[in-house]
Amino acid sequence: MPDVIFPGPEGRLEGRYHEAKEKDSPIALVLHPDPRLGVTMNNRIVYEAHHLFHKLNFTVLRFNFRGVGRSLGVYDGGVGELSDAASALDYLQMLKPDARFCWVAGYGFGAWIGMQLLMRRPEIAGFISIAPPANTHDFSFLAPCPSSGLVVNGSLDRIVPPDEVTKFVTKLKTQKGITITHEVIDGANHVFEDRLDPLMHLMEDYLRMRLELPPREVEQTS
Repeated sequence: MPDVIFPGPEGRLEGRYHEAKEKDSPIALVLHPDPRLGVTMNNRIVYEAHHLFHKLNFTVLRFNFRGVGRSLGVYDGGVGELSDAASALDYLQMLKPDARFCWVAGYGFGAWIGMQLLMRRPEIAGFISIAPPANTHDFSFLAPCPSSGLVVNGSLDRIVPPDEVTKFVTKLKTQKGITITHEVIDGANHVFEDRLDPLMHLMEDYLRMRLELPPREVEQTS
């Protein structure tokens, strides 16, 4: 999986790019949590989500927001970071101009940015929003939400209280023409400690359903 450097609004942005074999493979952009917390694109959840998309034959890009790793710039409260995400999608589309469709996935702060990108880019066909920070960030821009997607959070999340995510999802579900799937992983905290496998299995099952792929093979235990 090659390291890539591509142009962003404030200079270079650093990413990791994983190409599928098919010329018209779908593309996916994966966004990391809040840069102010020292989180990078190598966060474990972001890393595993990236590889899940590739496993399902997506061409995938994850990258560091401005000011993180080798990405230039400074934190901009979400405004600049949204521009970074748009630049990343532009770059991904330049590399795969024949992609059949596009998805975006984000975790925490990245989920907030991803949902804003969804509003601005009609080519995004679906989304996965992991632990969206509905208690600290404004999601009222989702009016209406243009695409169906998955929202997933943990039942023991103390950073983003589960009831706040439920309120957020309830508002989304009132909108017509889309289907919002909401899943709560029992016993999971904000970082899905000891619950990463259930998170990835849930995401894979959802993607397989949306993409009309065969069900995931479940390992048999004796």
